[in-house]
Amino acid sequence: MQVGLLTARHRSDTMDVIVDFAAEAGFDALEVDVRPGCAHLSVEMDAAEAADIVAQVRDAGLEISQMSCFLDISDADEQARQANQEALRKAVDLASASGVANVGCLAGKPCGGMSREKTITELAAPFYNEICPMAADKGVRFTMENWFATNIMHLGHWEQIFEAVPHDNFGLNFDPSHLYHQQIDYLRAVEVFKDKIFHSHAKDTEILAHKLAWLGNRDERSWWRYVIPGFGEINWGVYIARLRDNGFDGTLSIEHEDRAFGREEGFEKGLRYLRQFV
Repeated sequence: MQVGLLTARHRSDTMDVIVDFAAEAGFDALEVDVRPGCAHLSVEMDAAEAADIVAQVRDAGLEISQMSCFLDISDADEQARQANQEALRKAVDLASASGVANVGCLAGKPCGGMSREKTITELAAPFYNEICPMAADKGVRFTMENWFATNIMHLGHWEQIFEAVPHDNFGLNFDPSHLYHQQIDYLRAVEVFKDKIFHSHAKDTEILAHKLAWLGNRDERSWWRYVIPGFGEINWGVYIARLRDNGFDGTLSIEHEDRAFGREEGFEKGLRYLRQFV
């Protein structure tokens, strides 16, 4: 198992800045944000420029665990939806040309007043059923992040989308932090969906008990926050052991959304904490 970092916090930096930091800090891999507009690598770059950047990462002794294009493929605005879907297609081409097996994605968000279930049936599933065979032919897998704001908020939605999109290269970028604040058993989810876990985000959740006791759990995000691994409630030793027990030997990619720490400091603290288990 490896420890990597998601480059989204470095969106405006060139790759040399990211590589220098990650290699010196002791990371094993990068999960590269390739959405349009990323300065370090994006689906908009030409093939030669992208190849040079990928080589720069590998020359520094780092792997690319996946290329992520987290865009809303079920956007209510049809023009935006088509653009987001096209960007994901380009991400598949970029990953394939770069020898990267995983493309990070989203299941889309509920569309224009539609339920999550209906959006999966009418928009997300048809799109992924169209694109999965093409990606498989190019040696690429999709890893959906289980962000609670998307169409796969809970495990029932996971079951629905995997039944609707029964392709072997369609799986999860498993993030326990989104499950924890919903009081969903993230360890049980590892066991049930073990064959679909292709990648994992390493992000923790802190429950602000004093706010929860005052405001109640209907007050959206005010009573919890995302933190660096080791500063929240998730049992990382048990989680990582459960991943191993169920056949996962991929990358734990630190997603830094912790306002308490600066960019580099947060990544370094997360890496130091996870190294005791990996």
